[in-house]
Amino acid sequence: MSEFKGNSFKSMMDQWHHRVRTTPDGEAMIFRKGGDWTSMTWGEAGNQVRDLANSLLELGIKDDQRVAILAGTRPEWILADYGIVGVRGVTVTIYPSNTPDECAYILKDADCVAIFAENDAQVDKLRAVRDQLPALKKVVVMDGTASADGWVVPWEEFKATGRKWAEEHAEAYDKVTKDIEPDHMATFVYTSGTTGRPKGAVLTHKNWVYIGEALETMGMITPTDKQFLFLPLAHVFGKSMVPIFVHIGVPTVVDGRIDTLVANLGETNPTWMAAVPRIFEKAYNKIVSNAKEGGKAKVAIFNWAVKVGGEVSKLRQQQKEPSGLLALQYRLADKLVFSKVKARFGGNLRFFISGGAPLSKEIAEFFHACDILILEGFGLTESSAATIVNRPEHFVFGSVGIPLPGSEFKIAEDGEILLKGGGIMKGYHNHPEDTAEAITEDGWLRTGDIGVRLESGHLKITDRKKELIITAGGKNIAPAHFQGLMKMQSTLISQVLMHGDKRPYCVALITVDPEATTKWAEDNGISYTDMADLTSKPELKALLQAGLDRVNRELPSYESVKKFAILPEDLSIENGALTPSMKVKRRVVEDRYRDILDGFYTGTVASL
Repeated sequence: MSEFKGNSFKSMMDQWHHRVRTTPDGEAMIFRKGGDWTSMTWGEAGNQVRDLANSLLELGIKDDQRVAILAGTRPEWILADYGIVGVRGVTVTIYPSNTPDECAYILKDADCVAIFAENDAQVDKLRAVRDQLPALKKVVVMDGTASADGWVVPWEEFKATGRKWAEEHAEAYDKVTKDIEPDHMATFVYTSGTTGRPKGAVLTHKNWVYIGEALETMGMITPTDKQFLFLPLAHVFGKSMVPIFVHIGVPTVVDGRIDTLVANLGETNPTWMAAVPRIFEKAYNKIVSNAKEGGKAKVAIFNWAVKVGGEVSKLRQQQKEPSGLLALQYRLADKLVFSKVKARFGGNLRFFISGGAPLSKEIAEFFHACDILILEGFGLTESSAATIVNRPEHFVFGSVGIPLPGSEFKIAEDGEILLKGGGIMKGYHNHPEDTAEAITEDGWLRTGDIGVRLESGHLKITDRKKELIITAGGKNIAPAHFQGLMKMQSTLISQVLMHGDKRPYCVALITVDPEATTKWAEDNGISYTDMADLTSKPELKALLQAGLDRVNRELPSYESVKKFAILPEDLSIENGALTPSMKVKRRVVEDRYRDILDGFYTGTVASL
């Protein structure tokens, strides 16, 4: 690792133009066009960004004016982003899962004057709230149709406008990009938030440039790698992957469809990918379920292999390699089991990066036993996501790693984690009081997370400051620990929410994966009419109770869960129970199932 110097580029556009100039024929983005994979060179990407920027200049976009993007993860999102910031505009990110009212709130709060929308369905959302958005003068649709009044213009037509305008304004784009300063605003990323209205975190050009510089200094990613990018680019975690591949010049597969993720990995063979923990939990459940479906002999071989892999994992965590009999057993385990697991992810993966929510230590250990390394990291929207991460050569499971070069953390007296570094936001748009509360006078960002510094220097997060459960008996409980343990007890479990703040004891709400649970029911001859009926079956309750009993035996009595309920439907983004980064909206779920939670305590002293 070389010494971190920083400030190699003044702006995102300096960084972008350097990449386009130095490797114009290099592969930039790989994506599906029709049914086939195709790619775009950096030179081609640079031309498209220039066309988009000129189109925005022709539209009259001026310094610091906001232009939104309402689309899934696809190359056009990235090109539009650089087109916007290339004219000193500010990109405002909106999740494609947002409702029309949620879109309207962000567009009004940010004072957006234009927007890039993915398709006609997203445009329809905008039409539904158009009367609330008088400042929104243009909609550019990536895959869709123009409107008769000119309010909506197709992507290719919009780019053509820029090319024509540039014939008479040839120097305009180059001039405006040269005037961008490090502290100029680049992006408003609205916190998805588990509670309340989202706030727009203002991230600058230097924030995004810093991420690319820091990752290059670390040396864990090089131009010989291939990234798979499926994370939502409206989320800061997904967005932070872009300056990495631009700065370092890493060919990147860009495809945001989760339903084809595993198949796409097998076809494109990436060397690394960032994902949220829910992806790894689902993969774990699928791997274990497949082993069980193979019969007793296959299960026995699988369990033996994982046990052998676990022993090798312990050695590798100590920077050692297996030898003798263990090495022979491991090679056999790899041939029989691990090679097949790795093939599901393309076979070339060097590591995954996990972020956005806590990753269960047990999940990380399981995958490492299978020769798949998951490096957990930590960051906030307010810190441009990339702040702390484990390294391939220096990792500790159960921790989120050590700071990126140019970043640091400290633990406040109350246990809260504070961050400082090149990624810290400028502030919240139109919320000076919230900004002052979030960032100390000497520049430390208050994260709202509780943690400890390990002897190795790694950061371990114990819980969210606001989600810490304090029982009626005064005991402090971190729900993430129980929730992670419980998810490992059955491949049927999807989500777990521990509850017990100001209550005499803790309880839990559990949801199950519909696909896995219906198959389990069919395999066990259990008839049902719908998911609500299936989740009420005593056989399912007994199965999960056995898992709960195992977890409770590992916990102190005050931290054990006395009762639980299986909810009739899974938590999802669509039903408003998960954020777009798949975090549980605790307050929403607790309010929605208040009757069930209160019922757990009927007759106790606290309920009188």
